[in-house]
Amino acid sequence: MDLQVLDPTNETIPPVGQPARRLTALTGKTVGFISNGKEGTKGFFAHLEQMLRAEFGVADVITRVKSNYSAPADPHIAAEITGWDAVVSGIGD
Repeated sequence: MDLQVLDPTNETIPPVGQPARRLTALTGKTVGFISNGKEGTKGFFAHLEQMLRAEFGVADVITRVKSNYSAPADPHIAAEITGWDAVVSGIGD
């Protein structure tokens, strides 16, 4: 009698996304902040914006707040991301 062993693993490899191109500098760039809306993000993002503008020459900072702190970014926020050069997503309690 032959013993047949089956391998339950999937033989196909799922497609892998491509990493975003890395910026060489932030000078003149637009950075988007996505906040979960909790109190702790306000001071952090305010300080980070100041640093990005003063030390790295960022031209514009756009802040958006999610409508639900525990959910992904709202579709209208996600749609804006393509117009930003970099994104910082933050949480705070």
